[in-house]
Amino acid sequence: MLKFTKRGALTVLAAASLFAASLPAAAYPDRPITMIVPWGAGGGTDTLARTFAAMLEEELGQPINVVNRTGAGGVVGHTAMATAAADGYTIGLGTVEFTTYRPLAQGDIGPDSFTLLCRLASLPAGITIKADAPWNSAAELLAAIKENDAGTYISSGSGVGGAWHLSVAGWLNAEGVDPLKIRFVPSKGGAPALQDVVAGGITMYTGSISEGKALADAGEVRLLAIMHPERIDALDDVETIAESTGTDWAASSWFSFMAPPELPADVEAKLTDAAMTVWSSDQLQSFMAERGYVPAGECGDDFDAFAEQVATDTAEVIGKLGLGQ
Repeated sequence: MLKFTKRGALTVLAAASLFAASLPAAAYPDRPITMIVPWGAGGGTDTLARTFAAMLEEELGQPINVVNRTGAGGVVGHTAMATAAADGYTIGLGTVEFTTYRPLAQGDIGPDSFTLLCRLASLPAGITIKADAPWNSAAELLAAIKENDAGTYISSGSGVGGAWHLSVAGWLNAEGVDPLKIRFVPSKGGAPALQDVVAGGITMYTGSISEGKALADAGEVRLLAIMHPERIDALDDVETIAESTGTDWAASSWFSFMAPPELPADVEAKLTDAAMTVWSSDQLQSFMAERGYVPAGECGDDFDAFAEQVATDTAEVIGKLGLGQ
């Protein structure tokens, strides 16, 4: 019968530890992953996140559990992404709002709070007006805004300081016009704002231009201009701000694949490669096209530079609006 002494047992344990240490670490990922969505279930961000996550699972070979962490205009969910362990097992589908939290004094969160993996898609902002409004271009509307008193014209589409507020304020700022020339009325979203346009209660909706397409097809509103560098296929008859006024102004709500800061380089590379494989697939491209998303496909340093520029431009506009003070 074998008999182990205390010294013999310790020798065996030491040998086992050395053997275990010599084995390669388990390849990432080797367990389920959590994807945080900072907005409610069933919305546009959530729908994109769940579609993307289901396809990403196949690339990574592990389940991805989508968790909605809502509250405080997205601050709660984005904070949860930024403060999670940087091991690749908590990732997120973030939105443009994380570039506004610091200047709006809503939280100490900005582009440097994350590992920005890839910007997946955007919903370009635009100007939607009532069908019988007197302007035939953004240039004509801009001239009217300049000629009339502040508050003569009203815009809506989001909460104060939200993406669609900053889209119109940023446009005026880029045109050399005081952003306060337009009176902005907060709204719970595009649908009620568009109904207010149809009813004549507000001058324009300055949110996702694709959201007004059905009403435009019905002859109730007109899509005046898009805040995007070039025309988009789904609305190729709508001119850009640059085409109309000559000012290079773009604004959109965008959706990005993100992780906590200081993600290990090998994990970042694997997530980025998997994300771009999914993004390039016919399945995801078709999904985005059907819903009016404009594909972005911007990763790494390019995404970092883009997000920093948006944050800088946003801070300037927010300051001129007198918000966040």
